[in-house]
Amino acid sequence: MGFLKQAVQVLKQESRHRTPTRVSQWFKWLAPGLLVKRWLLMSAAGVLFVALGLAIWSNLTPVYYIGEFSRDFLRTLTQIVPSYVSGPLVLLSGILLILWGQTRSLGSITEVLMPQGNGELVDVLMTHRRLNRGPKIVVVGGGTGLATLLRGLKLYSANITAIVTVADDGGSSGRLRREIGVLPPGDIRNCLAALADEEQLLTELFQYRFRLGDGLAGHSFGNLFLTVMSEITGDLEQAIAASSKVLAIRGQVLPATLSDVHLWAELADGRRIEGESNITEAKGKIVRVGCTPANPPALPKAVQAIQEADYLIIGPGSLYTSIIPNLLVPEITVSIAESKALRLYVCNIMTQPGETDGYSVSDHIRAIDRMTGHQLFDSVLVQKTSPSAQSLIRYAQEGAYPVFFDREEVGRLGRRALVANVMDEDAETGYLHHSSERLARTLLRWYGRVRG
Repeated sequence: MGFLKQAVQVLKQESRHRTPTRVSQWFKWLAPGLLVKRWLLMSAAGVLFVALGLAIWSNLTPVYYIGEFSRDFLRTLTQIVPSYVSGPLVLLSGILLILWGQTRSLGSITEVLMPQGNGELVDVLMTHRRLNRGPKIVVVGGGTGLATLLRGLKLYSANITAIVTVADDGGSSGRLRREIGVLPPGDIRNCLAALADEEQLLTELFQYRFRLGDGLAGHSFGNLFLTVMSEITGDLEQAIAASSKVLAIRGQVLPATLSDVHLWAELADGRRIEGESNITEAKGKIVRVGCTPANPPALPKAVQAIQEADYLIIGPGSLYTSIIPNLLVPEITVSIAESKALRLYVCNIMTQPGETDGYSVSDHIRAIDRMTGHQLFDSVLVQKTSPSAQSLIRYAQEGAYPVFFDREEVGRLGRRALVANVMDEDAETGYLHHSSERLARTLLRWYGRVRG
């Protein structure tokens, strides 16, 4: 008996815990914008019209008998059980039948659409509606910085377009470019993985590098995947579109151009460095950056995305090898300059040896203005707090230092400064990077504040 009492108490506690949760899930279906309630009501109205049509077609005889039977049944029922008792009971029975039917039908749909059982269908629908109503965001850049930002932005909007440089010529991407003749897929791979729903698994899969194998060693699976897709579909644009469907990503990833561009840089000492991977290794002060062929045509979809954007974000990423290569495509630059969207540049936290040595925030801005001939953004995001002493020592050994925020110079350049703590620091290694969550949240709050 004691065991039975304990079992009953446990069941009561679980029931009390589950019931409010279940009721709250039911009420979520009443939220506006799910596009479910209206179609359920439409279906119910259709059933009534079908029944009425059949009755009319039968010369109203069924309607008459049903009415007579209903009247006699209700009269008898109220004589046996008073109306103030029978009415609420019938009403409650109807409500319970509706809830039971809805729960079972939606449960069947959920079982098919979400076989893993992780989450409620109504939560998925609400998230889907919220993300699809998010602002149209276009992010221009490359490298790990762009993937970091996209990882956070996808939590706020599904209307994201990442415009990525295709000037990479190092590592696995460079080998595939030289040996097979495809455009470098490395930055595109990172962005696709960052925007995917199953991000952690896909990131591990796409970043996996073969350690053995003749010709395979050093290649990442993601690069090979995109290369094969390019061969199957005909070009990189179609390969990215097909991969996006397979990976169910939020938004789209577009190369700035489909031309086979090669980056070059002129240094202050007169040297001309060919190749994106060689520029930072040259360890010189960059005076000018360009590409061969000059003035490559932009991908039309990239230009269209910029023209339709509500929010344009440039960076974060390596200034001369990730950001500016996109802006060497004239149509991209002109479209950004003419856009009425809110335009913001995310400045790097640390300088980059061989690329931005000694650069302040205003130096980054001047470099972009000088290389493009346009004032492409209205605001700049600057890291607020300084890194720890451990991180400063670690980076100083490599010749990197925090980017100095010269507020007055930034103001003279006609830019508004958004200062916030968007940095993550690895306590063990001292490695610094932007926080996906804080960076995205700060950028969206700024958008809401400026746009009102």
